Amino acid sequence: MDNRRLILLLVFSFSLIMLWDGWQRQNQPKPALVATATAPAAAGSAGVVPTPTLPPATGALPTAVPATAAVVAPGAATAKIRTDLYVAHISAQGGDITRLELVGHPETEDKSRNFVLFDSGEKHIYLAQSGVIGDGLPNHKTEWRLAASEHVLKEGEKQLEVRLEAVGPGGGKVVKTYVFQRGSYQIEVRHEGVTPGAHAYYQITRDGKPAGGQSNSMMMGVVTFTGPAVYTDAEKFQKVEFADILKNKAKFAQKADNGWLAMVQHYFVAAWLPAAGTAREFYMRKVGEDLFSAGVIVPVAADGKSTMSLYAGPQEQDKLEKIAPGLDLVVDYGWLTVIAAPLFWVLAAIHKLVGNWGWAIIGLTMLLKLMFFPLSAASYKSMAKMRVLTPKLVKLKETYGDDKQRLNQEMMALYKKEKVNPLGGCLPVLVQIPVFIALYWVLLGTVEMRNAPWLGWISDLSVKDPFYVLPLIMGATMFIQTKLNPTPPDPIQAKVMLFMPIVFTGMFLFFPAGLVLYWTVNNILSIAQQWQITRLVEAGEKK
Repeated sequence: MDNRRLILLLVFSFSLIMLWDGWQRQNQPKPALVATATAPAAAGSAGVVPTPTLPPATGALPTAVPATAAVVAPGAATAKIRTDLYVAHISAQGGDITRLELVGHPETEDKSRNFVLFDSGEKHIYLAQSGVIGDGLPNHKTEWRLAASEHVLKEGEKQLEVRLEAVGPGGGKVVKTYVFQRGSYQIEVRHEGVTPGAHAYYQITRDGKPAGGQSNSMMMGVVTFTGPAVYTDAEKFQKVEFADILKNKAKFAQKADNGWLAMVQHYFVAAWLPAAGTAREFYMRKVGEDLFSAGVIVPVAADGKSTMSLYAGPQEQDKLEKIAPGLDLVVDYGWLTVIAAPLFWVLAAIHKLVGNWGWAIIGLTMLLKLMFFPLSAASYKSMAKMRVLTPKLVKLKETYGDDKQRLNQEMMALYKKEKVNPLGGCLPVLVQIPVFIALYWVLLGTVEMRNAPWLGWISDLSVKDPFYVLPLIMGATMFIQTKLNPTPPDPIQAKVMLFMPIVFTGMFLFFPAGLVLYWTVNNILSIAQQWQITRLVEAGEKK
């Protein structure tokens, strides 16, 4: 029994210490990335860097994408766009989207404000940029002319077009048009009037800081990813760390006729989605101090037009997988994706029936309890028998306490005689720990859980209980479970086991309310099952 207790204690302690460590680091600021590359040219300079050529069918690039960031200067003219999903700002400098508020998603700290995805410096540098590659053609450093200072998607209108014009140094006039669709997080970006044979580029420029001032660190050495990613049919989903870009060690598919490029962060994503079958070339590079660009280059059609779709919004998995192959992979479940993804699928299915994520978590807990019922029943039977054997074990300890080897021999003989496996209660715990950790990722990694209420004071299942009610209830249920378990013959070990509910309660105070809800309901169901089995076993022993 000592071994069984030790295994349980070690497994639970290790798991919760890792979870606690990740949760603590979640709120620590990320250290600034240290630049190792040569400093770029000053913003606004004409410096360029070589880029790989496109596949032979499209020819070599005549020039390159400007290598400096061209961050929006204060005072640049801006057009404001209002739709049912966005409040966007488009700057005349570069014709870039420099600010993008998501109307349906409140800010993390101040719920009265919209969440800001693209930002020109309030908290982040995060811009959607585009332009044309070619001699004398406009790019993201060019001054574009805005048709109006404000555009509103009116009631009954299905789409809103925002038109910009620019003339490059060589006199080439290009029209850039943004098309916003009602009810869609996809923005169409069109270039027209481009010189035949030129190439258009579409990039996302972002600083290396994680969103909301939160750290990337989560738990067990795995991070909630912030950075660029590329997907192709051949290479599948490839994440690239900012640090690897700094060291020129970034590895990703560079040429393909399919796939997309994205900038991923916790809960949200921005992705350039080229049309299927179009040759494309992906690139990533450092463009400033803690500033990076990741983009895609595509050939302009023979009619002088280039069209690209930009998805900028929440990581809603059911919608992402319909937009582009593999786009739902931007949701980061860490190393337990194989468990977390099915868990979320079941959770979402239950949510469709009950309409509340809290009740969906309770429903999922009950389903998991049914799934593990045979294992749990065997475990509780083993613990019930151990509980009956406790007086005999105590007597053995009193008799052979000074002879550890003889004590262990007598205990093993007793287990064999009574047909009891002292490790029989471990398996259900070992099985549930990966599920527990995977659900942790689901609750922290899925935007559907962000600001999802349950009832009463629980207004966001992805953050801690503000009044610590659920953790205290969880601690009480854990204490009851401890009392139902067999008492260790070692007095010190018995005191440690009684103290564990207090330790775990302290840890759970800072875990997401949804996770605590799951564990609390699981404990309650376990108590009912364990009490019934213990009662039956003890009644059978008395006959």
